[in-house]
Amino acid sequence: MARSQEVILTNMCLIEDNQGNIVMQIRDSERYAWDGAALPGGHIEAGESLHEAVVREVYEETGLTIKNPLLIGIKHFHTREEGIRYLVFLYKATEFEGEIRSSEEGEIKWVSKVDINKIELADSMEDILSIFDDKSSSELFYVRDDEGILQRIFF
Repeated sequence: MARSQEVILTNMCLIEDNQGNIVMQIRDSERYAWDGAALPGGHIEAGESLHEAVVREVYEETGLTIKNPLLIGIKHFHTREEGIRYLVFLYKATEFEGEIRSSEEGEIKWVSKVDINKIELADSMEDILSIFDDKSSSELFYVRDDEGILQRIFF
């Protein structure tokens, strides 16, 4: 049995200010494969460290330069088509410089954590956000059931 596999490496970052607001990226399905509000992030490029990638992705998508991002956890699953492992490294940053700006990736805005349930979240965002609040879990794994539907497991 092969001990290696193809992997897609990505990241997401919860950026929180000192007033209980977080940065959310709003997308619509007319332009992207998914819609709703999500944390900014993206793919890790060849040769980049995980840290370099999350700092770059956050800047590209939000205009903010984050400092001292902390790795909080990981989300992962296998893609339906080729069974490729998809890893999402989940970071949190409370130190940043700059002003938010939207990009071609989507509209960027501050959202109060208290009001997060008042906006339409992208698929799995509720699960991802719980990793940041629940200190007993650091891994979110989705396994497919007999019908191919993803079922969540927190570790």
